[in-house]
Amino acid sequence: MLVEDNPGDAKLALEALKVGRLRYEVHVVEDGEQAINFLRREGEYADAPRPDLILLDFNLPKKNGRQVLAEIKEDENLKYIPVMVFTVSKAEEDVLRAYDLRANCFITKPSEIEQLFKIVKSIEDFWLNIVKLPA
Repeated sequence: MLVEDNPGDAKLALEALKVGRLRYEVHVVEDGEQAINFLRREGEYADAPRPDLILLDFNLPKKNGRQVLAEIKEDENLKYIPVMVFTVSKAEEDVLRAYDLRANCFITKPSEIEQLFKIVKSIEDFWLNIVKLPA
């Protein structure tokens, strides 16, 4: 699942994921409220699948990424889904806050597309090929 309000960033991330060897479904939501509704299968997301992994931008409308992360990690049904904060911020306070809220990792979005592809490949290799995720 990709939680990203910038259509350009979402498109680039999806393109980078398409380059990978694995084929999987990526669901994109554009704000924090949609993310929580998707994860809790509420409203229009009643039939949404449970994601194996969440890429979460911190700067979101309606409900910011910090709020979304806190809700995910406080929810007994969601807390084991790995959440990767994927944001433009390099601020130490954002890094600390993400880990305080139990993010599984914090990645600053690169400005160069080649670097983005490398990061997405490493995410795919580690989180989808190496790590054993809860069912």
